[in-house]
This record gives sequence, structure tokens and C-alpha cells, in this order.
Amino acid sequence: MTCLMEGKKAAGWYKKVCDAIKGERVLEVGVGTGRSFQYYPRNIKATAIDLSDGMLAKAKRRAAELGLNVDLKQMGVQKLEFPDNSFDTVVAQCTFCSVPDPVLGLQEIRRVLKPGGRALFLEHMRHENKVIGKLMDWINSITSRMMGPNINRRTLDNIRKAGLEIETVENLAMGGIMKFIIARKGEETIATEK
Repeated sequence: MTCLMEGKKAAGWYKKVCDAIKGERVLEVGVGTGRSFQYYPRNIKATAIDLSDGMLAKAKRRAAELGLNVDLKQMGVQKLEFPDNSFDTVVAQCTFCSVPDPVLGLQEIRRVLKPGGRALFLEHMRHENKVIGKLMDWINSITSRMMGPNINRRTLDNIRKAGLEIETVENLAMGGIMKFIIARKGEETIATEK
């Protein structure tokens, strides 16, 4: 997936995602090298997280090259260290293929979104065709051991399980495996146990 996400087509996808950002406070989870920074709107207060020191160092360099002020933090999406209702938009790009508990990570995104806030996902996932989907299930144990990411995640289902409302789904490539999804947190606030 890495080579797919570095080409000209991917650049258009990053721009599409960033063009959909609404509001001032934005969180990008699994920021990696910061490859989408160049498409960020200039009027936002961006925070970006990743688990990897190496990726964050590259993202820091890229932000500096672009003259962006991005608050970079080492953190995982399954345990976000932000208060409830903190962000207008949360962005995840090819992140949920490698999150150990994707529903938990998506619930955390929902928690930190403001009521009515948007979650933007650029993700690859299990094919909807039964035969292709079963094949992806079968080879996932091999590909995940060799490359890391899972190729058979049911990300649309996981987004719904986390309590986010899906607004739009756009198939981008590979017969619908790569999708751009816009989801929204409902207007209610979430009570969390302290």
C-alpha cells in the first residue's frame, strides 16, 4: 500500500481529504511522514499524532519545510490524550489497517470530535465482493506478517460500530478497496467515565 500512497493519484486523494476539512481545530491520526501537510488549509490549528518516533521526525521536517505550525505528538489512536469534544475534524489516512483494535480507535475519534464534527477517512479495506473478500481474508495472515497492515478490515462496519454516522462513501481505486469516507459525530455529547 505504501507505493500506492506515494504516487500522483494519491496526491489527488490527499488534496480531496484536506479540502473536506471543516473548522479550525484539526487532528490527524497516524500522520506518518506528513505527506498530506502540503494540502492542509492554512487557517487551521493542526495537531498530528503517530506512534513512531521516526515518522514524527520526518513529519516535523516536512512541516518545517512547508512553514506549517503543526503540534506533533507521539500517541496512539486507541488512547487519545485529548479532552472530549476537542476537534472540529479528525483525519485518518491509511491508518486503520494497522490499529490493533480499530473499533476502539474509532470510538476515541468519536469521543474527541465536537458534536457535529467530521471524521475523514482515506482507507483501504476488504472488498465487498464475497469471493474477493474471502480471498483477502485467506491471504491476510500472510500479508500482515510480511508487510504489517491488514488487507481485510471492514472499516465501514467498524465506523458504524463506533457510533459515527457515515455521510458519504466514495470508491477511489481497486474496485472499491480504496475509499474516501466522511462520517459525522451526532449532535449529542458523550459522557465518559473518569
